[in-house]
Amino acid sequence: MSADDKIMIQIRDLKKEYRLGQIGYGTLQKDLQSWWAKRRGKVDPNSKLGQEERIEGDTLRALNGVDLTVYRGECLGIIGGNGAGKSTLLKLISRVASPSGGTIDLYGRVTSMLEVGTGFNGEMTGRENIYLNGTILGMSKSEIDAKMEEIINFSEVEEFIDTPVKRYSSGMYVKLGFSVASHLDSEIVIMDEVLAVGDIAFQQKCINKMRQSAREENRTVLYVSHNMSTVRELCDRCIVLAEGKNIYDGDTEEAIAYYTRYLQSRNETVTDYLSKNRRAINLTDQIRIADIKVLHDVIPMGGMLRFDMKFNAKRNMDNIMVRLIVCNGPGEIVGMAYSDPVHMNEGDNWFAFSFPVGNLASGEYVCDIAISEYDGNVDVRHDFLSKVMAFSIREERTYFGRSWSVRRWGNVVFDTIKAEEIRHEQD
Repeated sequence: MSADDKIMIQIRDLKKEYRLGQIGYGTLQKDLQSWWAKRRGKVDPNSKLGQEERIEGDTLRALNGVDLTVYRGECLGIIGGNGAGKSTLLKLISRVASPSGGTIDLYGRVTSMLEVGTGFNGEMTGRENIYLNGTILGMSKSEIDAKMEEIINFSEVEEFIDTPVKRYSSGMYVKLGFSVASHLDSEIVIMDEVLAVGDIAFQQKCINKMRQSAREENRTVLYVSHNMSTVRELCDRCIVLAEGKNIYDGDTEEAIAYYTRYLQSRNETVTDYLSKNRRAINLTDQIRIADIKVLHDVIPMGGMLRFDMKFNAKRNMDNIMVRLIVCNGPGEIVGMAYSDPVHMNEGDNWFAFSFPVGNLASGEYVCDIAISEYDGNVDVRHDFLSKVMAFSIREERTYFGRSWSVRRWGNVVFDTIKAEEIRHEQD
């Protein structure tokens, strides 16, 4: 079998443009909201944050020349920030929307869950919706009947399967919707952040099912998520979308690291920390972070993160502490550390900090920084900046001949467990 015979999705120079202020948000309510906001000169309440740079005249370039090839049996992760074009890409592949340019070639039937309850008729029961979705895919009643029991059991909504789905909770919608999408006969399965709803046990069951679909049933899975843990666990290949373009395509772990560096490069453009927008609530205006200088942003495992910080204080203050919330590349919190309390004088203050990172595994990290004052009774927050200090840890050793794997073992390297032989007296 040639490589071309294994291609399931072939995308070339895919583009999607939207006319701003025109009908196109999917519901009359949203279209009227956008029209009314434009008439009053207000910001469109339905526009996505981070898309301003892709607006040209009255046109938004949601996708701007995406090329992608996906093969049979692959589980492809799609990651990127809000407004990067992830959901738009899946809608085009699912034929929910039409491209403005480029081509999409599909070599198999597609089932998709783009949001909770996609493809369901609220007036119909769960069982009737299973028949409806199967029929849309071209399956016969006997084929659907053969899978019906398995679908219902997997969904965990057996008790309500003959109840109209408009009465289902969002979690029940997801459970039934995922079960239908993953069990019906299709070669391509598309999932857009659907596992954000539902209990943890069911999420894990869904991940196992998708992995089984790709590896044992040779189906192709496309999965969009902001949860990098599930992306790591499920996908062997990943693309990164930014500003409507595919900026990386490769190994999942490398894609996550690339995405992290991309986010950090955007944060590094901040030079005036005093004017940076503070989004945290309940902050005083008594102290502000004025500058941050990381002395060495690439650190060997077991090394020390050293950085200098400048503060601007409105009065003399005691018991001021710096709190680092350390996150991995995708922004998931790894841990937190406090500095020793320091005294600050009114005006500008420079301090040097040293933070041992010996227990962190290799990879990319980014920190939230909080400034607080503790008087023995109340913790007062003076300042908070999100994702403003980045550093990398590079591995210089192996573990039983293997490199550290964040996917298998996590971000924290614990100290060696001490072993000591003991003797039990015989009874």
